[in-house]
Amino acid sequence: MNKLFIEDLNVRQKRVLVRVDFNVPQDDSGRITDDRRIRESLPTITWLVGHGARTILMSHLGRPKGKKKPEFTLKPVADHLSTLIKKPVPLAPDCVGPEVEAMAKNMKDGDVLLLENLRFHAEEEANEPKFVESLARLGEVYVNDAFGTAHRAHASTEGVARKIPTCAAGYLMKKELDYLGRALEQPKRPFVAVLGGAKISDKIEVIEALLKKVDTLIIGGGMAYTFFKAMGREIGSSILEAEKVPLAKELLDKTKAGKGAKILLPLDCVAADKFDNDADRKVVDADKMPADRQCLDIGPKSIELFQNTIRQAKTVVWNGPMGVFEMPNFAAGTNAVAKALADCTRAGGITVVGGGDSAAAIADAHLEKQVSHVSTGGGASLEFLEGKVLPGVAALTDKK
Repeated sequence: MNKLFIEDLNVRQKRVLVRVDFNVPQDDSGRITDDRRIRESLPTITWLVGHGARTILMSHLGRPKGKKKPEFTLKPVADHLSTLIKKPVPLAPDCVGPEVEAMAKNMKDGDVLLLENLRFHAEEEANEPKFVESLARLGEVYVNDAFGTAHRAHASTEGVARKIPTCAAGYLMKKELDYLGRALEQPKRPFVAVLGGAKISDKIEVIEALLKKVDTLIIGGGMAYTFFKAMGREIGSSILEAEKVPLAKELLDKTKAGKGAKILLPLDCVAADKFDNDADRKVVDADKMPADRQCLDIGPKSIELFQNTIRQAKTVVWNGPMGVFEMPNFAAGTNAVAKALADCTRAGGITVVGGGDSAAAIADAHLEKQVSHVSTGGGASLEFLEGKVLPGVAALTDKK
């Protein structure tokens, strides 16, 4: 990563505007139910505080759609953060405007201020120039530590980096880019990618990019049934993207011709009579799917094949569940992949979990500390795996 890193900066007595990703889940009472994204930002915040910066944090929360909605206030985040860093973190009444500018100017060395939800303003996602100017006035130095939003060219991720002369990556941003970058550019082999989730359309570019880089591509979850359809198999009422069948066939033909990685598809699946945790279920071979059922998880033969392949790998990237893991009766395949990643890590492999549902699944399995890295950015990690330039990274200052 040839970009300025936070440790390259002199921040003492300077107002440092930091984009963090505090978009954390909350219950109806506003209690934070998973604070991982806040905790992941602590190395950057504590480094800035320890080096005498005046730290101004900014984030979005939820989808208020450009309107000030009290249920999307960052107040619970400010309170929780102040407990974590053991010092007061006041919440500004807004993220721009004279009152906020006055609060920023009155800060002392080591102070931390959290701005109110950026997305209370539609101008944030529109990267609107006047809004960018208002944000940029708050800081003398800019740090981006929000990998989860780095694939969006928003005012707080890309716009302000064009206005503030010195822009660096925080610890979390560097960690994400290091792990994902190393996996893609210098993988220890065998290199295995595991892709799941419902749709091929969400991951076409990822599949095509990874087929050129990995040794084996494991495909599970809903997207496997589009591949089965391309093979002429019965898939019952399993999820299908009919318009992607020709593409799936093309990808299979390429690998058969020895172009690119080997594709592994499920050997069997758990077929249910309805989309329900309590549905009647039976294990069927992948080529013997009953027409009146739908597959909601991979079966034991697939689990054994996928686990063995992952355990023998030296680098594994995982993005997407193997089934409807939110239903306990259809979570076995996803949990088995999570366990195999932990085994691979223990044996010295590098394992990267690509955010989103996979991050939720590995947390559900209580194995998130037993893999090399769990990404905080689902969409950003996917775009990185596709080989796309992330606007929030590109905008940072190059090292001399």
